Amino acid sequence: MSADVPSRRDIIVDNKSILLPTVAGLSQFSTVDYPGHLCAVIYTQGCPCRCRYCHNTSLQPGRGSSVMSWSTVMGWLATRKGLLDAVAFCGGEPTVHKSLLLAIKQVKTLGFNVALHTSGLYPHNFANLLPYLDWVGFDVKSPFAHYPDITRVPGSGGKVKESLERMLSSNISYEIRTTIHNTILSSADLVMMAHELQMLGVSQWVLQRFNKAGCADLELIAGHTAIERDLVARLRVNVPNILVR
Repeated sequence: MSADVPSRRDIIVDNKSILLPTVAGLSQFSTVDYPGHLCAVIYTQGCPCRCRYCHNTSLQPGRGSSVMSWSTVMGWLATRKGLLDAVAFCGGEPTVHKSLLLAIKQVKTLGFNVALHTSGLYPHNFANLLPYLDWVGFDVKSPFAHYPDITRVPGSGGKVKESLERMLSSNISYEIRTTIHNTILSSADLVMMAHELQMLGVSQWVLQRFNKAGCADLELIAGHTAIERDLVARLRVNVPNILVR
């Protein structure tokens, strides 16, 4: 991660001062955050979710100091034209920031494709971003009715479903993925999720094993994270194309 002197930067648009999202980190090179592309990754501060398996808990608080100004980010990205294909926005939850749209537009002016990693908790903000995105990594955390058990955010399941429906109707390239831990999701939960995804028209789904790195929950770290082949076969009845990662 590259860092500069902490600062914030006001951008003037239509005679109004808009404070762009806090840059909590910048990864200069990634081959995994936008499949098939070489990209830089911009991490934004703030996320309402309090998922037990989170590995970026330092990005959860809504307030924090930028590690660099947006002018510094844009200046560096300008030197990467022809070397990188894209920029991915991660968090935290990037869509908590209404000004993310301005940041994405600025990145697009440099000729980069833009990817977004999101939990879908802000359907209105997400819908405004979709026309400017080239790829979305979308987390589906649990059956929609059980979402507050995972996120600790009341009503979050309905918001995520709305965002998911909007994304699926936009014809954008995407990856839907779910973090698997036996303490968090039971086999019955996953079967229910497979049915819900099928009803929405989803045919591709990534099941990703819980990663201990950065997680502060000792019970999860010590727990069981296997993804059984028989269960995956059951899930494929509803969602045919499942990748276990």
